[in-house]
Amino acid sequence: MAPQLSLTLVTFSAADPGGWEHLAERARLADQAGIDRLAVSDHVAFGPDLDAYADPSQGGIAGGRQPTGPDGHWLEPLTVIAHLTAVTERVRFTTNILLAALRRPVVLAKTASTIDVLSSGRLDLGVGVGWQRHEYLAAGLSFAERGRQLDHTLAVCQTLWSGNDVEFVDDRLQFDHIWQEPKPVGGAVPIWVSGTTQPRAMRRLARFGAGWIPWGDDAADITAGITRMRAAVEAEGRDPGGLGVVGNLPSVVDDAGAVDLEATMAAVPTLTAAGVTDFRGNVRLGATDEQALDELSRYVEAFRSATA
Repeated sequence: MAPQLSLTLVTFSAADPGGWEHLAERARLADQAGIDRLAVSDHVAFGPDLDAYADPSQGGIAGGRQPTGPDGHWLEPLTVIAHLTAVTERVRFTTNILLAALRRPVVLAKTASTIDVLSSGRLDLGVGVGWQRHEYLAAGLSFAERGRQLDHTLAVCQTLWSGNDVEFVDDRLQFDHIWQEPKPVGGAVPIWVSGTTQPRAMRRLARFGAGWIPWGDDAADITAGITRMRAAVEAEGRDPGGLGVVGNLPSVVDDAGAVDLEATMAAVPTLTAAGVTDFRGNVRLGATDEQALDELSRYVEAFRSATA
């Protein structure tokens, strides 16, 4: 698959920003400039223990820092995507990551299908288990069982997308003779599984994934992480060759504080050869729409040249 360029759209704020109108304009500019994908984050509620974000044993990342306090403002990502697909034409949208286990599976399947159909097939779902115990408690779910709940949720969604008059049975749910329309444009919404190369995440990726969103040490050393991922997925009986992989593309800044596009893109060919397919970039945008569009367009042009 051809390498793609994505950006994170910040849909949260430490305090009330006074309005979110800028999101639609940023999405339109990214669409016009040729960005391939926009990613939005997820939290549905917060408890007081935000230090868990820095604890890998809880699903966090060593040295990580939650970007807001518990009273931070976080928009619901699927609602944001539904809004932004209506003001764009070609850019894809993804969640990075959706805490899918917090949603009822039958409703999530319907919501994702609806967004995908209305956007002419421009939705990806990046999913993971998260790190916050209180979020699961607020949803009436077991934090310890979050991995199994995520697998259950994805299995139900894929069953409902697969056809009609379907049945499903596991230890959490049983149904038969169920119809749900409309189906996603491509037959299913692509699922990108986030996690390290630990066995449970790799089983999830092998079973459900169209792509992988590395986490922790596997993201820090992406080349080694991809090697471990491919071996783990192959051991699960799946050919890893068709899996997409997200990789970070940090901006290199010159002495004047401007992004050095040539230096920023220098690592792209090596990372592409290693298996990265979706480069998650970072662009500092100017104050005016004209400046922002120019910066985004030059960024996209530099990326395309690096992957030519």
